[in-house]
Amino acid sequence: MSFNSFGNLLKLTTYGESHGVSIGGIIDGFPAGLKLDFEAIQDELNRRKPGQSKIVTQRKEPDTVEFLSGIFEGKTTGTSIGFVIKNTNQKSKDYNHNTNIYRPSHADYTYDKKFGGRDYRGGGRSSARETANWVVAGALAKQLISNININAFTSSVGDIFIDKPYQNLDFSKIEDNVIRCPDDFSAQKMISKIKEIRKAGDTIGGTITCVAQNVPLGIGEPIFNKLHAELGKAMLSINAVKGFEFGSGFCGSKMKGSEHNDIFNEDGTTQTNLSGGIQGGISNGMDIYFRVAFKPVATIMSSQQTINSENKITEITGKGRHDPCVVPRAVPIVEAMTALVLADFYLLNRSRTV
Repeated sequence: MSFNSFGNLLKLTTYGESHGVSIGGIIDGFPAGLKLDFEAIQDELNRRKPGQSKIVTQRKEPDTVEFLSGIFEGKTTGTSIGFVIKNTNQKSKDYNHNTNIYRPSHADYTYDKKFGGRDYRGGGRSSARETANWVVAGALAKQLISNININAFTSSVGDIFIDKPYQNLDFSKIEDNVIRCPDDFSAQKMISKIKEIRKAGDTIGGTITCVAQNVPLGIGEPIFNKLHAELGKAMLSINAVKGFEFGSGFCGSKMKGSEHNDIFNEDGTTQTNLSGGIQGGISNGMDIYFRVAFKPVATIMSSQQTINSENKITEITGKGRHDPCVVPRAVPIVEAMTALVLADFYLLNRSRTV
């Protein structure tokens, strides 16, 4: 299995399975001399970890990161940063019922057919547990580009949407509720919806909006490393993601050019920002904002028709600990992947200076 790395100059390579001994990774290309805030790194992991509220999976993992290399006396050395996160609360017996049965809409089937076998314990390498590695790397990237503010939040659950533009939201309130929605009225409706869905043994999807502010003009590498393309790749790499749009997104396809064009001011800013802070694949200095769509979790607690490894029709009922909605825990993952992309492009830009 190849393609376990992400990034260009700043590269993350990861390993591990959901129910293995540990997960972890190596970060290459991180500059030397940056004093790290280890508490901030662990705080990011705590935002993603399971068991943090009643509307997420109740798996109890401390998700404590241990750095093995590339850091000395609290500062980066410029060499490879190795890290590990131990798995401590696996319950592999929860998956004994589907050793040879494929969960509908899950990676069980494709992994088995591609590799000739699969780790049925929580999905193995296909599990979203892998994303804890990304949060570690993203937390470091945030400290490298500390002048850039990255805020993601839950903008919808099912058919419940925030009805305010992001400019009218207070990002300091994102962590005020378990759903990570800065609009309290919408948040309470979303939480009630997830509880209702969970009680019924089902799951539900939603969207996350991310806003990156103070991004310098000129980030992005045309032709094939456009900034929005790399952000799209990063977001679509996250488990359960089914859609990505930035700026006006799909709504822009309904508009006329006279309605959509962002008119320039004398200082180079624009009167509107339907471009989403990116033009020609390059940041233009305005806010970068995009939305990511997450499907419902594939494992549900009710009976479904499926097939087994012999292609025979059978039934399966989900067991174990699963998120009824992945969106709340995915908020820090979206931020982490955004930080990795922006930090990578920051280093690419810096490499051109003489």
